[in-house]
Amino acid sequence: MTQTMKEVIIDQLLSWPEVTHQPHRFGGIEFCYRGKEIGHLHGEHLLDLLLPKSVRDQLVASGRTKPHHMYPDSGWVSIYLNSHQDVSNAIEILRNKYNDLTSKG
Repeated sequence: MTQTMKEVIIDQLLSWPEVTHQPHRFGGIEFCYRGKEIGHLHGEHLLDLLLPKSVRDQLVASGRTKPHHMYPDSGWVSIYLNSHQDVSNAIEILRNKYNDLTSKG
């Protein structure tokens, strides 16, 4: 049986050391490293994460993310999961965020 795109992301994140998940305050699933949010999923096809503004601007300009669906001028971005390429892209961006958090301890 094949996994949904959401299940692929959940399994990937929970395979990283010290990553936990919990309900997100606005619905969905939040992923954290030592209590700091990596990102969160809403439903089956929407992932949100907070990035430094310079990284956010670069990813939006390149088309890899969209401005956040509710707060487009913030550091938040949205990734719509419509294809396996979207999932790969999302996992790479989430991994970079995770690596940033782990480097800070």
